Amino acid sequence: QVSTEARELTQALKGDNKAQGNWGEMLLEKALELSGLAAGTHYVVQDSQRNDDGRRLQPDVVIKLPDDRHLVIDSKVSLLAYERYANATSDEARAAALAEHLASLRQHVKGLGQKNYPALYGLAAVDFVLLFVPVEPALLLALREDPGLYEESLRKDVVLVSPTNLLATLRVVNHVWRLERQNRNVEQIGKLGG
Repeated sequence: QVSTEARELTQALKGDNKAQGNWGEMLLEKALELSGLAAGTHYVVQDSQRNDDGRRLQPDVVIKLPDDRHLVIDSKVSLLAYERYANATSDEARAAALAEHLASLRQHVKGLGQKNYPALYGLAAVDFVLLFVPVEPALLLALREDPGLYEESLRKDVVLVSPTNLLATLRVVNHVWRLERQNRNVEQIGKLGG
C-alpha cells in the first residue's frame, strides 16, 4: 500500500502543477515550523494584497520581521523538466531537459521580479524576495550548469534558496525575534526600575 501511494504521489507531482505547488508549499511550511517561527505571529501564508494597479498578488509566505518589516518567500515547484533530465536515457534528451529546466527557473525569476512584492509592502519590506526551490539537487544542477543564474536573479531582487539555506535563513529570523523580545524585556525592566 505504501508503495502504491508513493507511486501515485510521484505521478501526481510529475503531471499536476497544482499538486506540485501544494507539495512545495507544504515543504515551505514544514521549514517554517522547524525554524521555530509561529504562524500568524511570525509569518502569514497566502497573504492576499492589491498592488497600485489594483491587481491581486498573493505571495506564498510573508515573514514578519521586527519594526514591522516583511520578507516575501515564493515557492517554485514546476520541476517537470528537471524530472525529465533525471530520467533521460540519452545525452540529447538530458541536454534538452536541462535547457528547459534552466529556462523554467529563469522565467520564474523574471515573473517574480516583475511582481515587485517589496513595493506591495512599502518601505517596511526587505528589498528582495526569496525564491524557494524545494528540490535541492534541481537548484544545485541549475547553478552548476549556469553559474551566472544566481547573479542574474539578484539583479532582479530575487534570491534563490534551497531547503538547506532556507532553513538557515529562517533560523536567523527566529534568532532576530528572540533578540527583539529580550531587548523589549530589558527596556521594560529599565522602566520599572526607574
